[in-house]
Amino acid sequence: MAAVPRRPETPLRLHRLARALIWLAGAFLLVTILQVAVLRFVNPPVTVSVIWDFTRQRIKAKPYRPPAFVWQPIEKISPHLRRAALAAEDQRFAEHHGFDLVEIRKAAKDILREQRIRGASTISMQTARTVYLLPVRSIPRKALEAYYTALIELFWGKRRILEMYLNTVDWGAGVMGAEAASQRYFKISSARLNPRQAALLVAVLPNPHRLSPLRPDSYVQGRVRRILADMHLMPLL
Repeated sequence: MAAVPRRPETPLRLHRLARALIWLAGAFLLVTILQVAVLRFVNPPVTVSVIWDFTRQRIKAKPYRPPAFVWQPIEKISPHLRRAALAAEDQRFAEHHGFDLVEIRKAAKDILREQRIRGASTISMQTARTVYLLPVRSIPRKALEAYYTALIELFWGKRRILEMYLNTVDWGAGVMGAEAASQRYFKISSARLNPRQAALLVAVLPNPHRLSPLRPDSYVQGRVRRILADMHLMPLL
């Protein structure tokens, strides 16, 4: 009797691998969409950046003191601070869908012509990075940043994104968010910030651990002047 030829195993393995990859992709989509959808309505008690800092300090067996953090609804944050953030960080925030193509093109030209790297991150991108991702530089993280940026633009809307940004941004050692920063630096609520105080707070965001709104150097003072000049052009979200 002639032997029955065995079915090749390679196509079967490839089929199983493809099916496993499809299941993993589906699970990833479901989990990440739920992550973003939930925070449309729920204020996060902590961000991934804070968890990362806590983990690093514990590994080093060092004490960790969580940053001062008081959630403030956007309607209770000074309109001056809201406009100042847009003026300094993302003037086309209300117009783009998470990615400012104008700034991206400028950054690409700077790299090609001057070999100088400049940032092109929008408020949406910064928020996605702070809330969901580890503060490490890598190509996979940049890809995830773009993915989460698209999701929060889709699920949250501009007002919620700005609210999340102002409440989670790093404002110096031991300070997270607008309310904690206002109380730390000016001893008042973020609702009571005047235009100059708002501009001073936002002017230090490029490096809040080195720059100070209470002792502004020439760089910060220059940013404050530019922010104050542009604030009235920004929409109130």
